[in-house]
Order: sequence, then C-alpha cells, then structure tokens
Amino acid sequence: MVIKSVNLETVCGITSKLPENSLPEVAFAGKSNVGKSSLINGLMNRKSYARTSAQPGKTQTINFYNINEALYFVDLPGYGYAKVSKETKEKWGKMIERYLRGSAQLRLVFLLIDIRHEPSANDIGMYQWIVHNGFYPVIIATKSDKLNRSQVPKHVKMIKNTLQVAEGTPIVPFSAVTKQGRDEIWQLIETYALNADDDIETEPDIETESDIETE
Repeated sequence: MVIKSVNLETVCGITSKLPENSLPEVAFAGKSNVGKSSLINGLMNRKSYARTSAQPGKTQTINFYNINEALYFVDLPGYGYAKVSKETKEKWGKMIERYLRGSAQLRLVFLLIDIRHEPSANDIGMYQWIVHNGFYPVIIATKSDKLNRSQVPKHVKMIKNTLQVAEGTPIVPFSAVTKQGRDEIWQLIETYALNADDDIETEPDIETESDIETE
C-alpha cells in the first residue's frame, strides 16, 4: 500500500470511551520493548510517528492511527513491565479486553514476539487471552536482523511450539532495520482487513480467560 496520509486520530486512556469507527481496524499487541512502535512506523513509512522509547512502560494508552482514510492501526498497551502497580496492570488489562470484545471493526490482531528468545509466560498468556476473546493472532517475530539468517527457521519453530499456535497461523520474521517482512505483513492486512467481508471470520484460514501483566 502507498501511504498517503497518517493521523493519530484517537488516544484512549483507562477511563476513555472507545471510538465507534466505521473503518477496519488492525490491532498490535506485544510486551514492553518488543519493537511495536518500530513495526508500526515501518508499516506507515514514518521514522518516528509512533513514539519509540528505550524506557519500558511508555505506551499506556490505546492509540488509533488513521491510515489513508482506509483503516486504523490500533496500538495496544504493552505487557510484562514489572515497575507498574498490580492495580494499574489490571486496569490496562481490562481496557485491552474491552477493546477486543467491544470493537465492531477489528479485523486482524498481530502479536509481536522477540525472535531471539523463547516466548515468556506473559507472551503465552497474551496469546491464549487473545484467542479466548475470539481472535487468532498473526505472530510477528521482531528483531530478526539480530540473528544470522540460518538461525531464523529454528527460532520461528521455537515460537510456534512454545505458543502452541493454531494450525495455519502465520509467523512472520520482521526487522525494523532491513524491513524484512514488511511486504508480507501488508499483504495480510490487505487480504484480511481491507478486502474482507463485513462478516469476517475471526480465525483466518491462512497458511504461511488468562491473567495478563500489561505495561
């Protein structure tokens, strides 16, 4: 897709009312510092539109980016950041759950996992939680440039086995540095969000209640 316009249209906090959008939505979930903002910036062809930070726990809101007046990228708060109170983590978890269950336009969920490491208990919990809420997330294996090319298949298999992903779930290696995986991710978005019927199935037919600690 040629990116003609990007607009951070809505920012929702813990007590905010979620917008009633009329365009398809694609959501991005992942733990702190997994590279979520870098992925979103890469897909939008923007260097720093989505805020990136070396400080974990930065994203504390649900951010809605309007792309080309055609769809929304929905940046969800991260999880697994220890220096946040249990009460705040629970509130963020409920906010994410409210979005997953309440959005009428959510078409596709991406779950980001650092390709270098075995998925954590929080990663496993988030995957199961997203499934519990009716979606089978596509897995984006971030920071693939940190591995030798020969190591990538082994680590993709490790992620698949540890998460016990549903059959047919794509796992896409991605690098914000080399842009590896960008075209594949956009192809999934165009197929299952932009070109989807209104009555889309939540489990994509594609080949290639859990406690969650939010940021």
